Amino acid sequence: MSALQTDYRKGLLLTAIGGLTLTVDIPLIRLAEGEAWSILLLRTGTTFVAALVIWSVWRLITPQVPQLLPGRSGVVVAAFYGLGSITFVTAVFNTSTANLVFILAFTTMFAALLSWLFLKERPRTATLLAMVVMIVGVLIIVGDSVGSGNLFGDFMALCSSFLIASAITVSRASGRDMGFTALIGVIMPFLVALAVVAGSTGYRVDEPWWIIFNGAVVMPISFFCLAAGPRYISGAEVAMFYLLETVLAPVWVWMIFSEVPSTNSLLGGSILIAALVAHSIWQLFDTRRRPTDASRQAP
Repeated sequence: MSALQTDYRKGLLLTAIGGLTLTVDIPLIRLAEGEAWSILLLRTGTTFVAALVIWSVWRLITPQVPQLLPGRSGVVVAAFYGLGSITFVTAVFNTSTANLVFILAFTTMFAALLSWLFLKERPRTATLLAMVVMIVGVLIIVGDSVGSGNLFGDFMALCSSFLIASAITVSRASGRDMGFTALIGVIMPFLVALAVVAGSTGYRVDEPWWIIFNGAVVMPISFFCLAAGPRYISGAEVAMFYLLETVLAPVWVWMIFSEVPSTNSLLGGSILIAALVAHSIWQLFDTRRRPTDASRQAP
């Protein structure tokens, strides 16, 4: 197996694990039954502490541990992820869930555009086609509710989408392992949540263990894998896996809280999953074929 095939498979595996793990974030938040900013404070604080503990143990085992902030690009990536978390929380409280989900789907478009402009990585026709199909799937899911939010919240959601895409693009450009960088970036939303909780809302989380599990296990796995993905696959492909939360989070909510998803949600989700799986399979076969094609053309 060629190095190209190995790297691509590693990138797909990392981002798939990260995207799937992220899908349980919303159910765990709901199970905690707390005030939003208090939950954000506990979740980000636990994530930051867990990241430092994992990094320290990893460093004791082997000196080949990824850096927390790999140079200036690491600082930029951490800032993008941190700001993205803040704008995401702001959007949650200022627009409808349907609008939020739809606008966040544009992360794939932003990532593809930024990679094309700054990294000269023109998306392949198959990737562009998969992105279009996935956007159609999201439109079906939220088609009945789009337009029920407000302009400020929609703009914050758009900012969150752009910031995540920017973080992916900088990570891809640097070629560095940014797995821990995304986790360190949570210090920014932690400080904002701390200020809000201390200044106005007060602290209230009825079932904190769900959030502690979220911050100590779910967030480190999902953030690390999704942030490490751009080292191996394109930014547009990494961004696609963020859409798994759009599909699977309502399914987990259905199973836990008996909130039955609509027919549109099931149909749109099926389209998203099918497009993502088909694209991944095609890319795996394509990376296997390219070295063969190159060898045939060699003199």
